[in-house]
Amino acid sequence: MDELRYGTTGPFEAVKIPEFRHLIAGRFFFIFSLRMMSTLVGWWIYQLTSAPFAIGLIGLSEVIPALSLALYAGYVIDMSEKRRLMLRGVSFYFCAAAVLLLFSTGYGSTTFTDPGIVIGIYAVIFCTGIIRAFTGPTFNVMLAMIVPRVILPNATTWNQGTWLIASVTGHAMGGLFIAHIGNTGALAVICCSFLLSLSALWRLKKHAPEKKQTEKRGWDSVKEGLQFVFKTKDLLGAISLDMFAVFFGGAVAMVPVFASDILKVGPEGFGILNAANDIGAICSVLLLTFFPMRRNQGRRMIAAVAGFGICIIVFAVSEWFWLSFFALMVAGVLDGISMVIRGTIMQLKTPNEMKGRVMSVNSMFVNSSNELGQFESGLMARLMGVIPSVIFGGCMTFVVATATWIKAKKLRQLEY
Repeated sequence: MDELRYGTTGPFEAVKIPEFRHLIAGRFFFIFSLRMMSTLVGWWIYQLTSAPFAIGLIGLSEVIPALSLALYAGYVIDMSEKRRLMLRGVSFYFCAAAVLLLFSTGYGSTTFTDPGIVIGIYAVIFCTGIIRAFTGPTFNVMLAMIVPRVILPNATTWNQGTWLIASVTGHAMGGLFIAHIGNTGALAVICCSFLLSLSALWRLKKHAPEKKQTEKRGWDSVKEGLQFVFKTKDLLGAISLDMFAVFFGGAVAMVPVFASDILKVGPEGFGILNAANDIGAICSVLLLTFFPMRRNQGRRMIAAVAGFGICIIVFAVSEWFWLSFFALMVAGVLDGISMVIRGTIMQLKTPNEMKGRVMSVNSMFVNSSNELGQFESGLMARLMGVIPSVIFGGCMTFVVATATWIKAKKLRQLEY
C-alpha cells in the first residue's frame, strides 16, 4: 500500500509525507541552533583563554556524559513515546542557550570573572552532553516510524541534506552574528531558533514504543542492541570506519586558531571556514538525492574517507584563505558521501523496535568521536603545535581508510 501511495522512484517521494516535512523542519532549526552555539562557544572560549587546548576541553566536556549515557539512552528511546522525548530534549537545549545568554550579557561579565565564565560554559556544555544522549538519536528513530521502508533511502538522503544545510547555515551565520551583533545577540537568535524547532516538532503525531520491546528488561534490552550491532558486520564496519575518521579528522576543531592566528581572517572568515565542510557535504547530498548510488557503495564510502584525510592535510599546510576553504569544502563533499551511505545502511539493516538502541550505539561510537576528536586535536596541538597536529590527524584518517579497505572485505563489497 505504501509503495502504491508514495511511489519508489522520484527524488521527492519522502517530502510528500506531511509529518516528514514537520520532522525535517524541526530538525533544521534544531541543528541550526546547535551549530551556531558550537561556533560561538569555540570562538568565545578561545578569545577568553587564547589556548587551543581550551577548545579541546569543550569536546571533552560534552562527550563524557554523552558517551556514558548512550547505551541507557537507547533503551529509554525505544521504551518511550518519541515525540514527547524530542520536545523535552529541545526544551532543555533552549534552557542551556538561555544560561549562556546570561553569561554573555553585561550582568554576566560584571558578576563573573573570565575564568568563572569559562568554567560556566564548560558546565553548560556538560549538561548539553546529557541532553544530546537522549535527543539526537530520537530524530533518526522517528524517521523510520514516519516513512515507509520502501522510500527510506530517499528519506535518509533528505534527512542528511536538511542536517547539512542547517549545519552550514548555522556555522556561517554564527560567525556573522558574532561579528555584527556580538555574543549576546547571537545567543538571542539561537534561543529563538530553538523555539521554532519546538513549534515544528509539536505538530508530529505521538509514536509509542513497539509492544514487544516493552516486555524486555532494561539491561537485557541494552545488550540486545549491542549484540545486533556487533553481529551485523557491514553495519559494524561502517560505524567503525566513520568513528576513527571522525576522531582523527577532528583536527578541523582548530579552525578558530587558523582563522584568528594563521590566516588572520577574523570572526567572519572563521564562520565561512567553519561552514566550508558542510557546504561541500550539501553539494554531495543534493547530487545523491537526484542521482542515488546504485552500486559499490561500500567501496565509495572507504575511498571517500581516504580522500577526506588528504583534504585535511592540504588544509593544514595552506597559508591562503581560499585554498583552506576549498580543502575543507572538498572534505565536506567526501564526508557527505560517507554520511549518506552509513545512514542508509543503519536504516535498512535495523528493525524498528531496535532503532533507538542502534542509533545510540552509533552516537556513542561516531557522534561522540567528534568531541573526542576535538579533545585529541587540542591535546595534540598543545604537544606538537597546531599545524603538525592537523597534519597528523589527516595522515591517520588516510591510514584508517587504507586498513579498512584491506581488512574489511564485507564492507568493501557492500551494496544496497
